[in-house]
Amino acid sequence: MFQIDVVEQCKANDRRAQMKLYRQYCDGMYCVAMRFLKNADDAEDVLQESFIKAFQKIHQFEGDVSFGAWLKRIVINKSIDFLKTKKDKMVTLDEGYMHVEVNDDWTVEDGISMEEIKNGIECLPEKYRYVVMMFLLEGYDHNEISQVLDLTPSNCRTRLLRGKGLLKEMLQQRKHGTGS
Repeated sequence: MFQIDVVEQCKANDRRAQMKLYRQYCDGMYCVAMRFLKNADDAEDVLQESFIKAFQKIHQFEGDVSFGAWLKRIVINKSIDFLKTKKDKMVTLDEGYMHVEVNDDWTVEDGISMEEIKNGIECLPEKYRYVVMMFLLEGYDHNEISQVLDLTPSNCRTRLLRGKGLLKEMLQQRKHGTGS
């Protein structure tokens, strides 16, 4: 009930309510931005821009998801937009013509820590990294990832499967001492 009341107060442009929401969500959303940006200053900038956008667009929040989930989508979009603007050129690759075997097994060998998995994700090529991060760490499904990254669901699945394969291979190499 608290969250709905505060959101309604924010819709009425109540600054104290905005500060309540900001304090409630700023740390968690900062962590989300950091997972994408890996730079504290950039993450803080994106976080501020995300909250500004959220408060400007709060009238569009309908409550069909939690405010946190709605805000998280804004933070992820802003993080990805930030990364895109840092790149000079992006080369698109149509991966839809390639056949990929569907394998939903995400298990890894015993003895591999979550930190090693996160580090492995960071080493993935960018086109796979964001899809894997959003699926594994943020809990988005294929359709949501497709919308956020502007991919077809087929390309999203392909990138997720390839990213998973690369990640598993990297983790195995590190565990057995044949990797970096």
